[in-house]
Amino acid sequence: LRVVEMGQLIAGPFVGKTLGDFGADVIKIEPPGSGDPLRKWRLLQDGTSVWWQVQSRNKRSIALDLRAPEGQDLARRLIAEADVLIENFRPGTLEGWGLGPDALHALNPGLVMLRISGYGQTGPYRDLPGFAVVAEAMGGLRHLMGEPGRPPVRAGVSLGDTLAALHGVIGVLLALQARQRSIGADAPKGRGQVVDVALYESVFNCMESLLPEYSAFGAVRQPAGSALPGIAPSNAYRCADGQVVIGGNGDSIFKRL
Repeated sequence: LRVVEMGQLIAGPFVGKTLGDFGADVIKIEPPGSGDPLRKWRLLQDGTSVWWQVQSRNKRSIALDLRAPEGQDLARRLIAEADVLIENFRPGTLEGWGLGPDALHALNPGLVMLRISGYGQTGPYRDLPGFAVVAEAMGGLRHLMGEPGRPPVRAGVSLGDTLAALHGVIGVLLALQARQRSIGADAPKGRGQVVDVALYESVFNCMESLLPEYSAFGAVRQPAGSALPGIAPSNAYRCADGQVVIGGNGDSIFKRL
């Protein structure tokens, strides 16, 4: 499986990393000069971020200026032979470079195109920049994280990006399955699809019973620290020798505990 990755930083490259872990041939496109900004984030080893090294494992890298016609032409040549394209630019960016879905599917009808953005490719917020920190707030996660009566906290990792990336991987695999089933005389390699993933929707999809509890009972969940309201014992408890996490949240488990 050949994958062309145009993403930068976290969400798009996490998809490429995951597919590469399972054997896909991933070609990462980076801008000339500094490359993916993640190369300089946090702790550096020999001038390159170890975070970038984790995110870019099992990939080959090429520098292309996608703003220049020559770079766009080279990208088309790569994409013409690819199974999957990953991108997490702001909506409309690829169309401005002549690399939108219509143009690419005319070139490669079987291409599966994954597009990750803050708010999706359509809708009133499509043109706003998308960041995991904002998506976690809009999706409801930040509202639940923290101690009662105190400001929300973050998990310390980019959960919004990672959740969107995992939804993207699932979408790509489903689209590849659909492509396989669409193989026929008029589509010898099958028909590709566009997978549209929004960061905030990916977070919202993980909010479990938050919305139905409000819809059915008018109940508004509130931050509860490290506890899970209504499910006990499932918390971190301070003991003489440090913090201990107990997950006895099932009747039979509780009896044995």
